[in-house]
Amino acid sequence: MDFKLSAEQEILRQVAREFAETRVAPLVPIMEKEGKWPDELGPAMGEAGFLGVTIPERYGGSGLGHLARMLILEEVGTVSAAVAMALQVFVLGIDPIINAGSEEQKERLLPALAEGQRLATVAITEASGGSDPTAITTTYRAEKRDGADGFVLDGRKVFITNAHVADVQVVLARTEEETPRFSTFLVERGMPGFRPGREEHKVGFRGCNTGEIILEDCFVPVANLLGAEGDGLKLVLKSISEVGRAGMAGCALGLLAASLKAASDYAAKRQLYGKPINRLPAIQAKLADMAIALETSRLLAYKAAWAKDNGLRCDADMAMAKYHSTEMAILAAKLAAEVHGGYGYTEEFPTQRYLRDVQLLVPSAGTSDVMKIVIGRSVSR
Repeated sequence: MDFKLSAEQEILRQVAREFAETRVAPLVPIMEKEGKWPDELGPAMGEAGFLGVTIPERYGGSGLGHLARMLILEEVGTVSAAVAMALQVFVLGIDPIINAGSEEQKERLLPALAEGQRLATVAITEASGGSDPTAITTTYRAEKRDGADGFVLDGRKVFITNAHVADVQVVLARTEEETPRFSTFLVERGMPGFRPGREEHKVGFRGCNTGEIILEDCFVPVANLLGAEGDGLKLVLKSISEVGRAGMAGCALGLLAASLKAASDYAAKRQLYGKPINRLPAIQAKLADMAIALETSRLLAYKAAWAKDNGLRCDADMAMAKYHSTEMAILAAKLAAEVHGGYGYTEEFPTQRYLRDVQLLVPSAGTSDVMKIVIGRSVSR
């Protein structure tokens, strides 16, 4: 059993670390203050190769895979969980295109997405409830307009990451039949009847755009049907379980690493009783808990990503990685703040940002309760 990363993966990790420190870090204070996504980051991440890491080479990507993506998310997330979240949802948004897109769709969309000329997201969640996608009320019907075959979509999606900045949205909709069919559509910026709605103002993940998209008599050409009609639910659930949850684990790894580093650095400098507080058993115990949390989360997350890259069944692995890493990230953020004492809750130190950011990891891509159900079912099968 070999736990060593390849030379290519190590280089990628270093590139991601340098990118995060030089390109992302200076933007964090601005994102915190203004709550806006920096438009320059999309092309910058495309140029760095981060957006095309799961896209095959023939469509402009590198095809390095999901473990490579995990390494990027961890390094970027250590500096900004908000940027890591936007990046992870971008990859989630392009995954259905890679898996089920027609050759025309792939050739038309993926190269520009890989370069960061366009951004993507997936729009499933509605006010009716995020944990049950079958409860969505966004509808579609076949219709011909101006001699062109297509579909008309009506509905409203909520809590969509990248909602206002994405150029391509993978939208799940249903028919109005008693036993509905669920299908996915590529809704592109500028299509009549499609517009962004309310923008959420969050206490955490500042700068990572989240909001509504509104579909009112939105005509989508038949060429923008993604996959076969009726296969939409299966398509998006596979992407969420194998890509979305892995992405949340990657974001959690970043927050875990950031919390441990902040606590370790502070404990080495802070003096109490005439010596650094990192020599106190109580502080050492907190640092040990954080180090264990990070290492166990890495093992689960890397293993799940490796399984995905090797074509193995990985839904339970992804659920374990998502559950453990996000719960441990909450613990680590709390412990990091405790190590800082009263300073941990001031804006002078980043621990307060980690506390705000980390709470969003749990409901995204499936709550911890849902992850336990997935894991429990895997044990029973």
